[in-house]
Amino acid sequence: MTDDVLFLSGEQVTRLLDMDTAIASQRAAFTALGSGAADLPAKIMHPSRFDDSVVFAYVSRLSADSGAVAKFGSVNPGNTAAGLPTNHAVVTVLDPVTGRLAAVMDGAAVTTLRTAAASAVAVDALATTDSADLAVLGSGTQALAHVRAISRVRDLKSVRLWSPTPRHRARAAETLSDLGFAAEAVGSAEEAVTGASLVATCTLSRTPVVHGQWLAPGCTVASVGSFEPTRREVDSDVLRRSAAVVVDDPATAAEHAGPIVEALATGEPTGLVALGDVLTGRATARTGRADIIYYNSVGLGIQDAAAAWAVVRAAQGEHA
Repeated sequence: MTDDVLFLSGEQVTRLLDMDTAIASQRAAFTALGSGAADLPAKIMHPSRFDDSVVFAYVSRLSADSGAVAKFGSVNPGNTAAGLPTNHAVVTVLDPVTGRLAAVMDGAAVTTLRTAAASAVAVDALATTDSADLAVLGSGTQALAHVRAISRVRDLKSVRLWSPTPRHRARAAETLSDLGFAAEAVGSAEEAVTGASLVATCTLSRTPVVHGQWLAPGCTVASVGSFEPTRREVDSDVLRRSAAVVVDDPATAAEHAGPIVEALATGEPTGLVALGDVLTGRATARTGRADIIYYNSVGLGIQDAAAAWAVVRAAQGEHA
């Protein structure tokens, strides 16, 4: 039964899915979503009653020639203190014709790569072409992946990185020393964000780590840690100052994205713009160089479907 099923470890996924391929997969995912060509059932995000973990399950299908993909896993914020990734999952891939199991792969690696790659797609679509100074809030796996992904779509000159633990942010900055531009650990979130043309928030914070008053004109903010209603990486001023609030999917963001859930509950106008609509030309986000643009991603199954099939096809190519 399992002779022809691919079983792929996190190391294999990372080897097969290079960052440029990951970015291409996410561009395809959001373009399909924007054109109405993808299957995207609602996802499940369920906070545990036993601890601060969150269990999730996503199912989606990108196209007729790629079968359904499901991801099941959990977010465990307590892992940070132990130096472990906070996100663990398994991804299963079904054959597009028969529905038989085609692949099982490490979902943490898929999630890391597709999340950072999607932010790179958003930055490429939303940021000014000369945006070159990146502030990163967070110092874990996702923060590092974001720097590497965004560096593929913008010619970065500097990175300022902050997280609450000095040794963690110093280690993260050192890890990025191979990229050919300055990566500096700084002493506060405000110091990191002030003057930056790009900001990426990769935390699990329940209180804002980015304040709107810090943002420079023309700044583009990408937030990936506000994936449930209780998590808010940015304050309400970020949304108020933004010329456009862009999300991976408006219906999903309205239920899951903390800053947006809060804004809707208090009657703040948001005017959510779907990233897929920007990519397909159905909507415009930035209308001028001085516009501040806020992008909030809570993660979609279609991202996993696109990334997982890119991994499967790369693996099949190696065995052809």
